[in-house]
Amino acid sequence: MESKFSESAPVHTLSTMKKNTFVIFTFLWSQLCLAQADFYAHPAWSKNASIYEVNVRQYTPEGTFKAFEKSLPRLKDMGVDILWIMPIYPIGELNRKGSLGSYYAVRDYQKVNAEFGTMDDFKHLVAEAHSLGFKVILDWVANHSAPDNYLTHDHPDWYKHDSTGKIIPPVADWADVAAFNYNNKDLWNYQIESMKFWIKNADVDGFRCDVAMMVTLPFWKAVRTSLDSTKKVFMLAEAEGPEFNRHGFDMTYGWELLNLMNKTAKGENSASDFAAYFKKTDSLYSKSDYHMYFTSNHDENSWNGSEYERMGDAVKCFDVLCFTVPGMPLIYSGQEAAVSKRLKFFDKDTIDWKDYPLQSFYKTLLRLKKSSPELWNGADGGDMQMLETENKNVLAFCRKKGGNEIVVVLNLSKDPQYFHIKNNLLKGDFRNLFTASSTYSDGAYFATLKSWDYRILVKE
Repeated sequence: MESKFSESAPVHTLSTMKKNTFVIFTFLWSQLCLAQADFYAHPAWSKNASIYEVNVRQYTPEGTFKAFEKSLPRLKDMGVDILWIMPIYPIGELNRKGSLGSYYAVRDYQKVNAEFGTMDDFKHLVAEAHSLGFKVILDWVANHSAPDNYLTHDHPDWYKHDSTGKIIPPVADWADVAAFNYNNKDLWNYQIESMKFWIKNADVDGFRCDVAMMVTLPFWKAVRTSLDSTKKVFMLAEAEGPEFNRHGFDMTYGWELLNLMNKTAKGENSASDFAAYFKKTDSLYSKSDYHMYFTSNHDENSWNGSEYERMGDAVKCFDVLCFTVPGMPLIYSGQEAAVSKRLKFFDKDTIDWKDYPLQSFYKTLLRLKKSSPELWNGADGGDMQMLETENKNVLAFCRKKGGNEIVVVLNLSKDPQYFHIKNNLLKGDFRNLFTASSTYSDGAYFATLKSWDYRILVKE
């Protein structure tokens, strides 16, 4: 399900006393948050990982686990670490949308959708993925179920009802699902035990949690504590805000950056808006928090348009941004094939892979991310410092950790742009990642970038 959440703080005028009180409170709160973040320590394997979203239905003509499994060696060679697999559970038939229905209308939380194969097929997929070094997280739909899920009959008190006693959807337009009522702690126990079912029976490594902001935060905290007692898991919230990192999640969505990229592609923003975004993020989150950045995913593609529909020729420029700023980059099924259409959500619509025109591009970025400590996730990564370019349309920044350093320069416009950077961070020998050419800089760097062009300079 697609749902957006963002948070902005009002600006207040404070007296000197109130300012001092605010500073003290902010410090104490940040220390508390950091302590809680340490409690939910990230799995060690996630520190330099990237994530890939798997749409099993549309991935192959067969649309099965067995058929997708054949792509694992290619994805491994490309450099993918985490496979996020969209919901694999049986889909409800009551109020079904389209011919096949929504993955997010779950009819049974402990079974496999026959459309994709059998439970043994899924277990084999996870085992094969593990043997190649992947981690696998499952899409989890805690906010709602299909209206014909057996729970609606066996436990109607676990759902929300209208004044007539009828079970209702969480949003009027989501007529194919029924909203859970998390005031009932028996529902908490059922959801947690169902998540453990997939850890114990299929050895999954965590969960991506659909519309996490629509479920009470204490539930997610209980989930993480309980799951970690079974296996150290990785948790991704479809939500935006530091409170989710404090309540059991390793990573949250970067919708605000996505919206900024979409607007910039239309000529509505400049480099200073990106600098302001990252400054704001630094103030709201702790350094250990993970953010997921992307130019596409299943919701964006199907409902708001492919990245090419939203960003046009700026796609690769913004992909470079997502892979080099502090956060974990996501690739959605078909992006390496430069899929430019909206994939149908409720019907079969197989991806046309062509000859994987962008696979080499993503492979270069994925391997850079993996091998460069300055680009690692959260507190394991390096600091980000903005660089003055003397051009409002050119964004430049440096990621540095120890002796490792990368400089990124992006033309955020459709017109050629000249820029000039003068900074001691640019002293030394650098290699252009995509051309392999080397250059020496004495601290001054200037050039002209073509429309939506980009440069990644790796210090040698």
